[in-house]
Amino acid sequence: MEEVILDQKDAADWVYRGEGAANLVLAYTGSYPAFIGKVMRIQKAPTNGKQGVNGNGEFTAYELLLWGDIKELMSSSSTREIVEQLYVKHVISPLLGPTHVDVGMRVLVTKEFLESVERNVICERPAWRVDAAQIDMHRDFVLLISDHSLFLNGTLKGGKCISVEIKPKCGFLPLSRFIAEANAIKRSVTRFEMHQALKLHQEEISELSKYDPLDLFSNSRDRIHKAIKALYATPQNNFRVFLNGSLIFGGLGGGTESTSFVTSEGFEDALKPVIKADNSLRTMSFIQLVADAFYASGVLDRLLEVQKLDTLDIEGAIHAYYNVISQPCMVCRELNENKVSNCFTWLHSIPLDESLKIVKDFLIAATAKDCSLMVSFRPREGKDAGSSYDNVHLKSTKQAFDYKVYFIDLDLKPLKKMEDYYELDKKIVSCYSQMLQTEHGVDKASRRNSHGTILR
Repeated sequence: MEEVILDQKDAADWVYRGEGAANLVLAYTGSYPAFIGKVMRIQKAPTNGKQGVNGNGEFTAYELLLWGDIKELMSSSSTREIVEQLYVKHVISPLLGPTHVDVGMRVLVTKEFLESVERNVICERPAWRVDAAQIDMHRDFVLLISDHSLFLNGTLKGGKCISVEIKPKCGFLPLSRFIAEANAIKRSVTRFEMHQALKLHQEEISELSKYDPLDLFSNSRDRIHKAIKALYATPQNNFRVFLNGSLIFGGLGGGTESTSFVTSEGFEDALKPVIKADNSLRTMSFIQLVADAFYASGVLDRLLEVQKLDTLDIEGAIHAYYNVISQPCMVCRELNENKVSNCFTWLHSIPLDESLKIVKDFLIAATAKDCSLMVSFRPREGKDAGSSYDNVHLKSTKQAFDYKVYFIDLDLKPLKKMEDYYELDKKIVSCYSQMLQTEHGVDKASRRNSHGTILR
């Protein structure tokens, strides 16, 4: 594609699609052939003036040290926005499989383009997102990737297509020997479930989700179905559905509460063009379709392998981080001498290259734990034997669907974020433990009779 620079006049062709903590996502509505069927990811910057979620500007010296052995990342520039794309291409894509990763392309933009986009979309963004961050006006590039909520053939007329975007979260329980005894709950309760308690406490959500990532990653058709059903019941920001590229279920830039009767009726009706089932049966058929595709595709196995590069948990990896940045370990400093175990002492005596590998693997695993999956379906017309896509058969409606699966939101995590991960982990475990203690106290009190004795 010839070099294009997007200016203020081009901003009107890009409409708000959604956003996460780090990026704003826009969809293209214009007629320029190279952009048809594309979405744009624009990085955001916090309104408080702190460094962005994925960092800003140049790589730090320690990040250059951390990633320096991967020559492709450092060959052209140490500018973060360029390295981030190369990271997806040369690190993440080989791990997750290039057929499921869209590296995208960088496009130059002017500051006037970014300012105009900011004005155009501000009214569509959730208020709390607006308060937290705005478009980073210091970026020279944006990233264009294919709109994987569509099946396109170079035009906007790609036929009926329904897509689901899911945030799988961490699919395993950590077994690291570096987990403190006081935090042993981490070995038996998923990070997602514990984090739900903190989000409820901080009023980010109004109720706890019943979704269990271990079900989704179980390789069991029934448990995968259970996981999709739970995500549908309480979508939060973990489950969205698009019909022909337009959102029909879930939130744009933030989470949604549990699925109400009105919402479920609207979704059931929206499925009519794609799912050939009677009223009240289409939603369950769609959930089965999604579960069958996940089961058949095998992509969750690849994702889990990458997540499991985190072998030491943050409680171990944080010590290697302080080795890398050549600073006294703040974690060991917080502990008294009696609590600094031999295993922590051992971690601080390993060679630098081992520390670099531990931290690098942890950050790659963090990308895999935070990413999303987009699964898109297109009904097959007739036998349509010539399709190059995988296919799945929906028994309840006797329909066949082509489907494709892509990983999205594969952001490179800044090295400095290791400290944030450690602090968040402490908050999550503490809040969940307090919740259990409170529930135990309430349960104990409920067993007391009016005379103050405990009923057994």
